[in-house]
Amino acid sequence: MELRPLVMCFALCVVYATSKPTEKKERVHHDEPLSNREHDDADNFDYDHEAFLGQDEAKTFDQLTPEESKERLGMLVERIDDDKDGYVTVEEMKKWIKHAQKRWIYDDVDRQWKSHDLNGDNMVSWEEYKNATYGYILDDPDPDDGFSYRQMMARDERRFKMADQDNDLKANKEEFTAFLHPEEYDHMKDIVVLETMEDIDKNGDGLIDLNEYIGDMYNQEGDATEPEWVKTEREQFTEFRDKNKDGKMDKEETRDWILPSDYDHADAEAKHLVYESDEDKDGRLTKAEIVEKYDLFVGSQATDFGEALTRHDEF
Repeated sequence: MELRPLVMCFALCVVYATSKPTEKKERVHHDEPLSNREHDDADNFDYDHEAFLGQDEAKTFDQLTPEESKERLGMLVERIDDDKDGYVTVEEMKKWIKHAQKRWIYDDVDRQWKSHDLNGDNMVSWEEYKNATYGYILDDPDPDDGFSYRQMMARDERRFKMADQDNDLKANKEEFTAFLHPEEYDHMKDIVVLETMEDIDKNGDGLIDLNEYIGDMYNQEGDATEPEWVKTEREQFTEFRDKNKDGKMDKEETRDWILPSDYDHADAEAKHLVYESDEDKDGRLTKAEIVEKYDLFVGSQATDFGEALTRHDEF
């Protein structure tokens, strides 16, 4: 039985017990860069390899012969081509890149899937999730710190129903992923905002005022001197977060804060890969076009050896 709420409660206690008052809690969800490598195709394609495959998988390809890399790339193309029309579009490429970058999320979902699909029907129902996660905990008294198992379960049920797009109270793998990682899905963004507001809104008015905003990030604990970053956050709230200057953040203002419209790295990289590989300039790629430019997408022993020679020459 998975005791997620108990573990969560314990983890929160540990955090509050061990974190320093001056440490800042991060609420903002940013898209991470696709690679820490410099994007300079004139030098090498390391950035593109990590963007297309993810860092760990890119290293695996570096150990393959060129022939093996081409063969495995060809197999990947068939997976990227969602509608099986023989072409890879920018949107399909973008979707693949996002998947490759979030592989850790899918690994997490796979682990949790096994412990929640109790009847083995390749679906996780709300009842299965509730029983596996909460089980007999609901029969126990709630802790004295205000934490409520029933409130947590109700919150989970609300999120589960939002992820359950066909409203059958059963989640397939994609719906279960949206439930566990709602920040990754556009149709789940409202629940991310709502849950954040509920966490921070202490007076229950459905809004976030300045004291609640600061109180969520910073626990003063009798320290009369605020860190400089706290003063900066006060200014950020007044000048930028509270756009209508009513002294509080509403749902839309909170959304703009925690879910900013970042530069879309995956979209830019997808367009770049398609442009560089599209021999007939029809705006889409065939399997042959991708494999022909395999060194742009994936590494191999040849490219790895070539980079080693370059590093040796530079030395």
